[in-house]
Amino acid sequence: MPVIDVTELSKSYAGRTVLDRVAFSVEEGEIFGILGPNGTGKTTMVEIIEGLRTADSGSVRVLGLDPVADARRLHESIGVQLQHTDLPDHLKVWEALDLYASFYRHPRDWRRLLEEWGLEELRNVRFAKLSGGQKQRLIIALALVGDPKVAFLDELTTGLDPQARRATWELIKQIRDTGVTVVLVSHFMDEVEELCDRVAVLNQGRIVAIDTPARLIDGVDAERSMRFRVGSGEASGLLDAIRDLPDVASVRRDGDVVTVSGMGDFATAVTSVLAREGLVVTDLRIDRRTLDDAFVALTGRAFEL
Repeated sequence: MPVIDVTELSKSYAGRTVLDRVAFSVEEGEIFGILGPNGTGKTTMVEIIEGLRTADSGSVRVLGLDPVADARRLHESIGVQLQHTDLPDHLKVWEALDLYASFYRHPRDWRRLLEEWGLEELRNVRFAKLSGGQKQRLIIALALVGDPKVAFLDELTTGLDPQARRATWELIKQIRDTGVTVVLVSHFMDEVEELCDRVAVLNQGRIVAIDTPARLIDGVDAERSMRFRVGSGEASGLLDAIRDLPDVASVRRDGDVVTVSGMGDFATAVTSVLAREGLVVTDLRIDRRTLDDAFVALTGRAFEL
């Protein structure tokens, strides 16, 4: 049985449809991503799954429980990091963990969490004095203090610098490695691509695709480019040969830099021509497809934050 099973979930506010018959499942032990622009219904959907909101229609089961009817039992088994999480400025790190542990019948030893999440040296530091990355480590620890089977992490790295984001990614992997199923809500393409085993792409209240990040990217048939440098007198006949390739859309030269755009596996065909001509090129770069490309292909519009 899936850890999370969502069927035909719908929600509207003031006549505006936020979620439209959403359906998906999450398997035990995976990092499942929910990807979409801000305002597309991600947080509403997750808060319904957590039991913090009610749906207009459809059904949700988390660990076999109804988030509304079985709210008390469910909250003992899930950990939640909300999109906007704050604590009193003067609350010390150890006090926050001790407080949250008191909410559960069978919490983890919060002293162990201090060690596991690199917070031991910060135990007496007040929340307002923590850096952004340190606050995120504390918030993750608070989500885990109840020893959950499922952890919901909503826009965990928003506002963090690149180094802190990368460090937080490693923490999320550690959570999964302890056997906890993770639901990661994000609008960061690189984050989802790096962390998620599968991802649901949400657009205007509907899930338009669910797959691994790699398969979503591989399914994109968008135009890409490759660039390389050639000697000043070496490209005259070469460019004509490349233009004749079936998947090549355009070829242009700017000094010694040649840019080729095309579809499908055009880059392999171009490199074959270079090899056949015995031409040595330098600075060869091929633009890789990304989740941004997949989103555009699936929705017909650019990803807007």
